[in-house]
Amino acid sequence: MKVSVIKETLPGERRVGLVPESIKKLVKAGLSVTVEAGAGTSARFLDADYTAVGAEIAADAKAALSKADFVCKVQPPSDAETKLLPNGARLLCSLVPQRHTDALKRLAAQRVTTFSTDWIPRTTKAQSMDTLSSMANIAGYKAVIIAANELPRYFPMFMTAAGTVFAAKVFVIGAGVAGLQAIATGRRLGATVEATDTRPEVREQIESLAGRWVGVETQESATTEGGYARELSADFYRKQGELIANRCAENDVVITTALIGGYKAPRLITADMVKNMKPGSVIVDLAAEAGGNCELTKPGETAEAHGVTICAPLNLPSSMPYHASLLWSRNLTSFMLEFWKDNELKISRDDEIIAGCMLTENGEVVNERAKQVLTESGS
Repeated sequence: MKVSVIKETLPGERRVGLVPESIKKLVKAGLSVTVEAGAGTSARFLDADYTAVGAEIAADAKAALSKADFVCKVQPPSDAETKLLPNGARLLCSLVPQRHTDALKRLAAQRVTTFSTDWIPRTTKAQSMDTLSSMANIAGYKAVIIAANELPRYFPMFMTAAGTVFAAKVFVIGAGVAGLQAIATGRRLGATVEATDTRPEVREQIESLAGRWVGVETQESATTEGGYARELSADFYRKQGELIANRCAENDVVITTALIGGYKAPRLITADMVKNMKPGSVIVDLAAEAGGNCELTKPGETAEAHGVTICAPLNLPSSMPYHASLLWSRNLTSFMLEFWKDNELKISRDDEIIAGCMLTENGEVVNERAKQVLTESGS
């Protein structure tokens, strides 16, 4: 089976689908791998690194994708790239149907079998394939680094000859993978950290990282069967809003991480809340790509409002391309090797992983959730 890797063409994307470490494993398992020249350069993986582990270097994307059986990418393919994919090829990449309906339809029309890394079930069996967690971990780490750089004061407490400087106070909204990493990194930098989440069961995880739990008590289930956050009642959000307003006013840094499965991010911080924050405070909105958790967020920009710096970075994992690519590659390799048996890729929609993440096959959209997304979008 021929596995192909091409250069990512989305502006600002510096990651690569597979790194040499993973390709070595694939070649050992009996697969052949072709990599477009320069595909890994932005992530600091050279062509020579790929050839050293048995990969073939192709001059361009057209040559790399020629006769490809399985394609590993980060971002969805462009229209031009989709046209280069052979009919019947399999594609594994990040493809959120709510944001990429056109790409989804193009791939179906090209008769490509598409697997979305974003829809791999969050189960124990699929844990090693979970790109969402891998990338969220990086985003949580980088959010704190960005905040520390923007904050006009120290993060840790210092006792100096000039007197004591007290630690910065950090408030993290959302204690998923990104939020937990933000808590851990904030504590490592010496800040005092508190966090909230719609799921009270994560309190123990917050406290295990030396963070302080603040939250609204509720009997509602905030988690779907797939492990994602779900929307709750209006009464819950009213109480949560009061809590967030209070904590934003008391803290120096606010990091927001709240997302709802590919849909528009919930609006958690209003303009009035920002107005009541301390001058010099910093908000880092990790939900900027989905519209943002803060009303004043400007996706892709760092702006100031009422004396508060609001950072809304996009594609944070790409700012750490080496380790982001390494982890991404390991996740994709785990997926492929799970279904590579007896020198054959054995794919069945009876498998819960395949059922969850396969979007297109034989010219059709086969995933029920994806079909619903297309219906909702009017496609």
